[in-house]
Amino acid sequence: MLCQTPVKRSKRHPLSPEQKAANRQLARQRIRVEQLLRRLKVFRILSERYRNRRQRFGLRFNLIAALYNFDSAYPL
Repeated sequence: MLCQTPVKRSKRHPLSPEQKAANRQLARQRIRVEQLLRRLKVFRILSERYRNRRQRFGLRFNLIAALYNFDSAYPL
């Protein structure tokens, strides 16, 4: 995945419709990623220092991701 930044306009150079559409598409992708990270931070594994055994971090992170996937597959 590449790191992308939106195209900025200036007073003398407004954005073309193609640039506006590209910025909108980039914003949609960014929102989805930010919402995913927010959901993972609810479990506090990403928002705070992990103080348990390092060997179990991957296992616990995968379990939390599985809970997130299960919850999003079967919304209430």
